Amino acid sequence: MKRLVILGGGESGAGAAVLGMQKGFDVFVSDQGSIAKKYKEALLESHIDFEEHKHTEAKILNATIVVKSPGIPDSVPLIVKLKKNGVKVISEIEFAAAYTDATIIGITGSNGKTTTALLTHHLLKNAGMNVGIAGNIGDSFAQQVAVQSYDNYVLELSSFQLDGIENFKSHIAILTNITPDHLDRYEYDFNAYIASKFRITKNQTATDYFIYDADDDAINNWLANNPIKATLVPFSLEKKIEYGAFIEDQQIIINIHKEKIQMPLSTLSLKGKHNTKNAMAATMAAQLLKVRKEAIKESMANFEGVEHRLEFVAKVRGVEYINDSKATNINAVFYALECMDKNTVWIVGGVDKGNDYQDLLPLVREKVKAIVCLGLENEKIKDTFGKVVDMIVETAGAEEAVKVAQKLAETGDAVLLSPACASFDLFENYEDRGRQFKVAVRNL
Repeated sequence: MKRLVILGGGESGAGAAVLGMQKGFDVFVSDQGSIAKKYKEALLESHIDFEEHKHTEAKILNATIVVKSPGIPDSVPLIVKLKKNGVKVISEIEFAAAYTDATIIGITGSNGKTTTALLTHHLLKNAGMNVGIAGNIGDSFAQQVAVQSYDNYVLELSSFQLDGIENFKSHIAILTNITPDHLDRYEYDFNAYIASKFRITKNQTATDYFIYDADDDAINNWLANNPIKATLVPFSLEKKIEYGAFIEDQQIIINIHKEKIQMPLSTLSLKGKHNTKNAMAATMAAQLLKVRKEAIKESMANFEGVEHRLEFVAKVRGVEYINDSKATNINAVFYALECMDKNTVWIVGGVDKGNDYQDLLPLVREKVKAIVCLGLENEKIKDTFGKVVDMIVETAGAEEAVKVAQKLAETGDAVLLSPACASFDLFENYEDRGRQFKVAVRNL
């Protein structure tokens, strides 16, 4: 009997375990930390053997195949040992893909992938297609392959998930953009991170499609030096495109297949340049899957955005509060500040992943009147912006940050939580950070 060992008992791990059981593997789940109650119950219900708070090597090294959580780096000694012993170590995405014939729309990028994935799913579902959404979002892909029978999947894929694929293939791959992020996992080598993102096209053929941002230098440079087999479908805000999407006279023009789509920017429910790009990518994916243009236009107008991404929370005494907790890197904050049309009190900080704040200086100079630090290490923020912003205040939690921001803001201003950092110093994750911010705002 083939032995499947799963490292990490979270959403993806528990899902892979259920699918593994269904496919006749001898399954064992091992988690260095604790396994959440709901996943533990699912494992017990399926009679799956598991351990927590440790990795027992004797029970792991005898695996035929290992599915590891995206959060575990390849450099961990246990993973190194497994690979040295010739054990195949893959991601849940790779494992589950082998058991479905569904059409896959894979979406990756440093920013915008969640919005693009939700938007694509919304377009396909509203058009009556049988479609699931998984990956970094929603229920685990493996779990859905085990218990649902979707004909199509929209998968939001991180570079860590893509690092663990071998045969996985997207019929339509979308690369929203590439900016330096998670470089600590790629030995601070931007090219290694870029290569990781491009793994999404690894198994594509000439009958597949690669949708990408033609305004992104990192993407263009890579494509110039590494030809890919899929049909290229670019989108751009800056230039006219023969085959793909571009902007003309305040309209999105989409020129693929025989049918041209034109949509006034004013009809999109999502605002901001980055969302225009997300809309272009999602629309082209839907069109390639033969969704009617009337259905596309209707869905574009009624889509509701993503929680924790430029989410309007409330207006209190004439000041707008905006939750952008999902902005865990510089580029995401760049987008957020670009969208701000008011004097802004910016709440920033957390666990720095090697940020270079220099790129934000022009926007901060133009739009930010005060900075509220929300993290344990704020030296870099103070060093970079101390000369361009008069007021920088350090705080130790969401509630204090919001109260300080309220004092600094005047009627007509905005308070923006857009941290540029991971959240693990003061919060469980970016969702927890965003929720605490919203509660604090509502308590003002």
